[in-house]
Amino acid sequence: MTDELEPVGDHTKVRRKIDNTLARFAAAHEELAAEEAKRQERRERFIARPVALIEQTRTRLQRVVAPVKSDGDDEKAAPQTRLQEKKQRRSDRSIRITRIACAVLAGLIFLATGALWGTKTWFNSKFTEIAALDENSSDIQNAAGQTGDENFLIVGSDTRAGATAEENVGDADTVGGARSDTIMLAHVPADRKRAVIVSFPRDLEISRPACERYDAAAGTYSSEIVAAATKVKLNTAYAVGGPKCLTKWVQQLTGLRVNHFVGIDFGGFKEMVDAVHGVTVHVDSPIRDTTLGMVIAETGDVTISGDQALSFVRARHVVGDPTSDYGRIKRQQQFLTALLQKAMSQGVITDPTQLTNFVTAFARATFGDNIGVDQMLTLAQSMKGLDTSKLKFLTVPTVGEPNTRGNEVLLETKSKELFQAMIDNTPLPGTPEYEAAKAAASATQTQPPSSSKSSKSSSSTSSDS
Repeated sequence: MTDELEPVGDHTKVRRKIDNTLARFAAAHEELAAEEAKRQERRERFIARPVALIEQTRTRLQRVVAPVKSDGDDEKAAPQTRLQEKKQRRSDRSIRITRIACAVLAGLIFLATGALWGTKTWFNSKFTEIAALDENSSDIQNAAGQTGDENFLIVGSDTRAGATAEENVGDADTVGGARSDTIMLAHVPADRKRAVIVSFPRDLEISRPACERYDAAAGTYSSEIVAAATKVKLNTAYAVGGPKCLTKWVQQLTGLRVNHFVGIDFGGFKEMVDAVHGVTVHVDSPIRDTTLGMVIAETGDVTISGDQALSFVRARHVVGDPTSDYGRIKRQQQFLTALLQKAMSQGVITDPTQLTNFVTAFARATFGDNIGVDQMLTLAQSMKGLDTSKLKFLTVPTVGEPNTRGNEVLLETKSKELFQAMIDNTPLPGTPEYEAAKAAASATQTQPPSSSKSSKSSSSTSSDS
């Protein structure tokens, strides 16, 4: 070290510079050492937590596998023979194995539950949400009585975006916009003892309510209100007002509370069907469409996939169909049932690749409100698990012939009876149970009360006397 009192020369200046540098290095070293000590302390605390947890788990597992016996137990234990000791060792070994198996099983169940929860969360995140529902609408009848009921409004939106020339259906330039070419209302009551799927013709003549303007490309609504209109086709409700407008009209007509909206782009049907390796439909006679050509040449049970499946649900100019809508409605109902049954089959559910591909394809082609794995499983299980007597496919009652405007005319009285039976969960019109209940109610109304007869009898007796 230099002396501050000695004469300052060049040599002294150099020595002082070196001293200052060494002092800075020493201070920096001390700071680094202090930081390293803090880091080490944090590492030790971080490591101590899992180590303590592992030690606690190990100790608990040891207690489960080999419980510690108290001294009092040893003192009370009587001397055993070799055979008794051998049996005791076998018994102890069996108990340890059972406890180990239970501990392992509990761990596996915990892991499986976590994996299923994570998978379901991932699947649910794939669905595209679009506002559609109004569960507090004043149009809902007996809302309290509908608690627990599940009503799915299913719409097949047949856009031409991405359509290929081979599909022979046009493209987005020639056939613009999005249309509700398929409209189904699936009703599953709270007791889950039946399922009713009602289809609506796209050319049904309706009085459309006032609705917000809908942008199908963006999936959003604007502040513009489209005025109400009378004597227009049903598919205009979705075209101008989207899911909200269609849901509003359905609730006004039916009185049912729509609590799930499922929109499916028909273009995505191909991927869904291919993901489950095709679906099987029953064909009584070859299906030939004057626009699409030959759709299915075979008869009987036929497995279809890809473009063929898409043509099967799109075809509306099939030779032999009573009307363009009713033939297609029947095929779409058959196809939807076959697709959901195949998706719920053992082969798909137990195959992770097929299941993931199907859900991914379904989510890519699907949009809606309040839909997810749980909701779709409810619908699929209802359509798969019920026998044909409990699963009803219907079409809303109409005259059956188009009017001068080319629209189907609704039979209002019969429609009201149908939807009231769905709300009340009573026998559907046209079924033997419905006719029997109707006859019983009619007989009760026409039969005079017994009390009235007695009263009249006593009155006449009094008069005679």
